[in-house]
Amino acid sequence: MKHRLLLLSLTLLSLTASYAQKEDVKEAKDTGLAKDYNKWTLEFSAGQSKGTRPFTDGYYSSNPNQLFGSIRANSFSLGVRYMFSAKFGLKADVSSDFFSNNKSTDSKDFKLQQYRFGLQGVINASRLFNIQQELGRLSILIHAGLQAARATPKLKEPNDPTNYYNKSELNLGAMFGISPEFRVSKKFSIIGDFSTINNFRQHFTWDGRISEQKNNLSGQMVIASLGITYSFGKDNIHGDWAIIDEGKLKQIEELDKRIGELETMMNDSDKDGVPDYLDVENNSISGVAVDTKGRMIDINKNGVPDELEKYMTDNYVDKSHVKETIETANADMVKRLINEGYVTTYFDSNKTTPTNVSTEGIDFMLTYLRNNPSASIDIIGHADEIGKSAYNDKLSMGRANTVRNTLIKAGVNPDRLRVVSEGEDSSVAIDSGDARRLVRRVTFKVRD
Repeated sequence: MKHRLLLLSLTLLSLTASYAQKEDVKEAKDTGLAKDYNKWTLEFSAGQSKGTRPFTDGYYSSNPNQLFGSIRANSFSLGVRYMFSAKFGLKADVSSDFFSNNKSTDSKDFKLQQYRFGLQGVINASRLFNIQQELGRLSILIHAGLQAARATPKLKEPNDPTNYYNKSELNLGAMFGISPEFRVSKKFSIIGDFSTINNFRQHFTWDGRISEQKNNLSGQMVIASLGITYSFGKDNIHGDWAIIDEGKLKQIEELDKRIGELETMMNDSDKDGVPDYLDVENNSISGVAVDTKGRMIDINKNGVPDELEKYMTDNYVDKSHVKETIETANADMVKRLINEGYVTTYFDSNKTTPTNVSTEGIDFMLTYLRNNPSASIDIIGHADEIGKSAYNDKLSMGRANTVRNTLIKAGVNPDRLRVVSEGEDSSVAIDSGDARRLVRRVTFKVRD
């Protein structure tokens, strides 16, 4: 009775958990909550980049008499971003900057072309500080990382001995920036960016001359740009705005794991109504009554399950020779059960020691051999298909020898015991862990 109540409780718990999981998934879809979100984003922007230092005396790019020192579009960038999680990601971009003097100033003429490659970490600050709902369609990204740039002076001055026309150098530096972002449609957004780059390797000035030694190979530039982003993936909303409640998702994942564990626990390999995790005799004959631990009921302890014994008595026993016929029928039945593999000892993967709950097969055979002193048996080792065949043959033999040695130590004459290696058992699906567990075993056969 307790066993049936336990089964009923586990079944109800499994159904309740399954229903709760479905409700959580439905709620996730209704509210935008999702495990998956668009992780990839393309970005294109254009704007103005300015070198702030170093400059050679007499050269500069900004007009101090204009707002923001004059605005010109001289910087273009194309990047791709991948978000490892809802908050953190990685961005790679290539950029082009063209520096020249402002014609409305009295700066000397200069031209310098720069191409940059950057690799930066990205933080979705809206999610990091949990203000995404308050910001609505607005989002804020923070990025920082390394930049490598190839700078090349582009103004040819034949009479200038210090001119470095078309001679390039590689600059290395660190970049930091803030990017406010506004979503205009499901997958498109407008993005602004304000960044600064500090080079720790830079020989040229921004006007294309050699920097003075006092600058110590350092340089600095600032960038302001405006662009668009496109988020692509299976989700129908931009990845930077997908509503993700990571705490809720964790609960769903844990619930899913618990349901999986319950389903595994409820497996019943021998179909006797007792889950495997409670079944100490998981090779019982189908249709034969078992106790709460899955053992075939044998009240008189004669080695034959009571239901089989009753069936033989009712159908095949001559009532005038009841005792003699029962003994003969029982002996034939026990022999058939042994030879057909119902008496079994199981092993864990890659082990030659029987599992704690499967030694009853050895006990059964010890009792049989003691009651039948003239009988001899084959001890047959088996293995699943995982691993190389040669190793599995050796493993099968090792399992059979373990059982043989156990019977010998219990007093059985070694001459009555012969070990046989059957090797791999290919009768079950190789991709099923539960099925493979059924063939990691030792069976027995009574020799005539």
